[in-house]
Amino acid sequence: MTPSMTSGRIRVLIVDRSAFERQLLSRELGRDPAIEVVGTAADFDFAWRKIHALHPDVLTLDIAMPQADGLAFLTRLMRLHPMPVVMLSTPSESDSEITRRALEIDAGALVTKPRCDLRTHLVEVTTDLRDKIKAAARLSFAPRSPTDARAMVVAVGVSTGGPQALQVLLHSLPAQGPGIVIVQHMPERYTRGFAERLNDGCALHVRRAADGDVIAPGTVLVAPGDCHIAVVRDGAQLRVRAVNGPPVNHHRPSVDVLFRSVATHAGANAIGIIMTGMGADGAAGLLAMKQAGARTIAQDEATSIVFGMPREAIARGAVDRVLPLDRIGAEIGSWHARQCPETQRETHGQSSDCR
Repeated sequence: MTPSMTSGRIRVLIVDRSAFERQLLSRELGRDPAIEVVGTAADFDFAWRKIHALHPDVLTLDIAMPQADGLAFLTRLMRLHPMPVVMLSTPSESDSEITRRALEIDAGALVTKPRCDLRTHLVEVTTDLRDKIKAAARLSFAPRSPTDARAMVVAVGVSTGGPQALQVLLHSLPAQGPGIVIVQHMPERYTRGFAERLNDGCALHVRRAADGDVIAPGTVLVAPGDCHIAVVRDGAQLRVRAVNGPPVNHHRPSVDVLFRSVATHAGANAIGIIMTGMGADGAAGLLAMKQAGARTIAQDEATSIVFGMPREAIARGAVDRVLPLDRIGAEIGSWHARQCPETQRETHGQSSDCR
């Protein structure tokens, strides 16, 4: 990434929650003849639109926005539009973990804002910020290649009402979608027959999971009922592992165990879906997935037999979208197309209906 050749100045977009601080930083950065502030944004949605409209060289980012997930935004940015980022962070205890994880995602630098009025430390902060912007502008960020489909996974957690809901969901998906792993709360003796019934008449290949199974495109693995199931990375691909242990949230297999493993080993290359069911299993794990950059969905109340599990996940702030059952399959397809466009072009024109 190099400064704009048309102006010879570094084009900067400021993203900050405070209108006062946006104005102050814009004014002070604009005093530097090497920097041009091309715009500001108060939230991540507006920032995303301005990035594509204005093509800044460097982004300054208030990482700990209230009621917003800065880590998810940064993960998406570095995957789809990699560019230098200078983070602005207050030194509070609550922000420190967010900042640490953001730096791990690839943000170029960090500037600490004072806890008190910015005006009292304006020279210090803006001098540091200008230096970091100039250093960040010299960084090179090559576009990243499309995500390898072997490293993608859709993780689904469901309980009461799940058999009917899963049949609707799986029958809406094409044969070459991402690999899927399902935890359905169900006694062990029923899971093999359950997987076989889901497989009947569906474009996907559905079977009961076994320890070491590869998560492959077009394949659905249903957790057996006598152990937890976890996702682990094995080189360029993902596998499932059977995990012995006591029940979690009164369940074995537990949705939380699956979701937490996906957060750790797949990160932003995953989508988490919590569906009809009683209790709170999966809510904490879905939040971990969201914080790791994954897309997260909850089935809505109107189409859920029991809204307990989705409601709890929504209450914890773990859910990006709440959708009726018949729209979840389309959301998976859209996400897969964004993540892995080459695969989508290869399979364009194939029917998404079950045979």
